[in-house]
Amino acid sequence: MQTAIFTTLLVASLLFFGWSVYRRLSLVLLGLPEERFDQPGRRLSEMFLYAFGQLRVIKKPFGLNHFVIFWSFVILAIANGEFLVNGVFPSVSLALLPEGLHRALLIAFDVVSLLTLFAIVLSFVRRIVVRPPQLDSLYVKGRSPEAFAILAFIALLMLAYFGMHGAIIAQGREAAASAMPVSTVVAAWLTHAGVDLTLVERVSWWVHALVLIAFICFLPLSKHMHILTAIPNCYFGALEWPATQPRETFEKGAVYGVGSVERFTWKDLFDSFSCTECGRCQSACPASITGKPLNPRQIVHAIKTNLLENGPALKEGRKGTLPLIGNEGEGTNTEDAIWSCTTCGACMEACPVLIEQMPKIVKMRRHLVETESKFPEELLNLFENMEQRSNPWGIAPGERAKWVSTLPVKPFVAGETEYLLYVGCAGSFDSRAKQVTVALATVLNAAGVSWGILGKDEKCCGDSLRRLGNEYLFDKMAKENAEIFRERGVAKVITLCPHCLTTLKNDYRQYGLELEVVHQSELIADLIKKGRIKLDGSEKSLGKIAYHDPCYLGRHNDIFEAPRTVVQAVTGSAPQEAERHGRNSFCCGAGGGRMWMEEFIGDRVNHTRVDELLAEKPDTVCVACPYCMTMMEDGLKDRGAGEVKVRDVVEVLAEGLLHKKG
Repeated sequence: MQTAIFTTLLVASLLFFGWSVYRRLSLVLLGLPEERFDQPGRRLSEMFLYAFGQLRVIKKPFGLNHFVIFWSFVILAIANGEFLVNGVFPSVSLALLPEGLHRALLIAFDVVSLLTLFAIVLSFVRRIVVRPPQLDSLYVKGRSPEAFAILAFIALLMLAYFGMHGAIIAQGREAAASAMPVSTVVAAWLTHAGVDLTLVERVSWWVHALVLIAFICFLPLSKHMHILTAIPNCYFGALEWPATQPRETFEKGAVYGVGSVERFTWKDLFDSFSCTECGRCQSACPASITGKPLNPRQIVHAIKTNLLENGPALKEGRKGTLPLIGNEGEGTNTEDAIWSCTTCGACMEACPVLIEQMPKIVKMRRHLVETESKFPEELLNLFENMEQRSNPWGIAPGERAKWVSTLPVKPFVAGETEYLLYVGCAGSFDSRAKQVTVALATVLNAAGVSWGILGKDEKCCGDSLRRLGNEYLFDKMAKENAEIFRERGVAKVITLCPHCLTTLKNDYRQYGLELEVVHQSELIADLIKKGRIKLDGSEKSLGKIAYHDPCYLGRHNDIFEAPRTVVQAVTGSAPQEAERHGRNSFCCGAGGGRMWMEEFIGDRVNHTRVDELLAEKPDTVCVACPYCMTMMEDGLKDRGAGEVKVRDVVEVLAEGLLHKKG
């Protein structure tokens, strides 16, 4: 009778599981196509590293707890598989395996079950007692009844496992009892307690069976569906850091950006089912931390909720009723949230299952700008200035090269000049950034580097336009720049600005322009290494230096060491590090076009970053980006710390060279 009842329940639960999984995952096929099937060997490697190796999970102290639960799930899947099969076919069990292998498995099951029970207790304590802020957000709750139910299910499975095997051992029916140390202890306790061992065994068996069946039914309906999707999501993750956005085709009748959920790609939609809702992206996001309405976790959650709500209608060819962008509500992203993103990429760096939050936000910005012409008012001047004068301030192009008036600067000539110095808009027009340009030009001349400029023919690279979603104007400028570069025979480029670096290096490849682009800090570090710039490490006039990593130099282009190398070569000691630095650094607040927008909501991002740097009590904050320069100087003044100097890395070098001469 027990076998018949169990078999009926199991078959019904498996059918429900299959139907539920199909119903959800079939919605992913509503998304647009995207190539994620290339390089299977490399993808498998990434999957083992991030999914099975839990590389990003264990970077956080409590991540070890999830590591234990994940691997317990993998190992105990064998034990639970045997339980289900044995429930239907009682003669089939792991005892049919060779004795050595069988005993090894029993030891593993026993020990891992105990570790899992301990990890689940810690998870309860974390949610009920510790309560870290990232557990809960507006629509995603780490302390939801669903979360507690899942933890309770797992705990019950472990307790039932020990109850069942302890009772069997106590009855003397387990030949391999010596391979089950924890269950043997339970058996001794049951014997001493004088309980009905047959009843304990039967109750434990049914508890184990019913919880497993309930788990099978509940899993695809809950956030724990990530158990099924996170591993393949790591396989289909981006093989290269998504520092750029896909091009759009501009033609009559075309639809731009993402204004409804089916306009995302299938991978975007698959991401939404893979989110573990752990809150690591929320903890890393500068917008979330400073009180803006953007929360990367909720962006992904909104996509999933919107897809589940609108998916059935979309499959039938009808329009969805829940807006993807609109007023505050679950399943809908507000415009304030979309415009709060600095595109720093901290969310993507933090995500343990390789979800790409930032590109989804830019896609929605494209829809707002290109389809609905809806964007913050202060961007109107920026877009007009870019279109008419090819720079954010609308200054006449003839003034681009005014900074060279006191220096022997030559135009770039193909075949004669090695590097094009792409000065950029800030380096050409911003009075503070122009000092950096002059310092770099002086250093390059001193080191005998062959370089030249385009002068008034240089145009803005279009970084802010692309990140703000004005893809049409970016496309126009990128084509014009690519044409100029080809005409002039440019192959090697030096940039002062990481935003120019990433645009020329990564975005312009989509326009068939393959350039060797180096940031000034990389070139200078190389010149020092080759002995073309000689320093003795004795420069102390800048005092204690703290280095701030620009997101578009570090996280987006993997350049962390070059600026630090320069500072160390000049001063003889490594720069001071803020608590958040390197890959985990904190944005200055100006990326993603935020440089040209006001912060009306929450705290200012640059204030938060300046506070972190001031905690190190620096005399000088070293930057390597003109945007960071502006944000740090403004932040320090606002915090009443105007005595702390802000210097670009090339200015630190110039200071060392000047004093060495003196």
